[in-house]
Amino acid sequence: MCTECGCGLPPQEHDPNEHEHIDEHGNRYTHSHDHAQGRKTDLIAVHKSIMSANDLKAERNRGFFQGIEVLAVNVLSSPGSGKTTLLKRLIEKLAGRKKCGVIVGDLETDNDARRLRETGAPVVQVSTGTLCHLDADMVSRALSELAVRDLDILFIENVGNLVCPATFDLGESSRLAMLSVTEGEDKPLKYPPLFRFADSIVISKIDLAEACEFDRDLAIENIRAINPKAPLFEVSAKTGEGIESLLAHLLKGLTRQKQPSQPLPGL
Repeated sequence: MCTECGCGLPPQEHDPNEHEHIDEHGNRYTHSHDHAQGRKTDLIAVHKSIMSANDLKAERNRGFFQGIEVLAVNVLSSPGSGKTTLLKRLIEKLAGRKKCGVIVGDLETDNDARRLRETGAPVVQVSTGTLCHLDADMVSRALSELAVRDLDILFIENVGNLVCPATFDLGESSRLAMLSVTEGEDKPLKYPPLFRFADSIVISKIDLAEACEFDRDLAIENIRAINPKAPLFEVSAKTGEGIESLLAHLLKGLTRQKQPSQPLPGL
């Protein structure tokens, strides 16, 4: 994960004169020897979680969404699972009923953003470059380009990745994880954090299940082994199967978001 591998972070230069030690209390500190001058300098290092700044920004985002009564849905999945097609179908179904906007995260290109703009919804593209996920600050900055106070639902289409996006809280109201039938049944077991922390789960492209020899029962068993409680939807954005049930679930979550004193179970 990004908190461990440091993907997207610039390399740190190492001072050959600097050495790290751990004291009797388990605290880390470094000291540097100036061999040319024969001096030793103690450098007190305060080690904070790499996620602390993100978590603080996420809480601010969450408070903002609650304050303006917007349901922010963070959509996570692998590349090619059908996020964009599903969101396009949902937005089209909600047209005239609820105002939707989208933040799209991709390393490069605005292909998904252009497809979603065909719905007439406002869309902001975030190009992450070398980063394989969105973070709370990226979402916060993207909000300045949306008339978000005019929206009812904000969809955040995260970068296609089953690992790193699961680690980063964006301040969303709801986290929706997707598994397509083309990926196989074992992805929840291979990448448990993405499914474990989901508030709702979608099995997508079910119109292709037979052609892919997808074992539905095994897939659901694997999902429930990781997340026993999250509402589960089987959906085809192509045929429309399951779309109405998912829409009803989202609208129920929006109603709860407009009553911020109540918890948001399942969303």
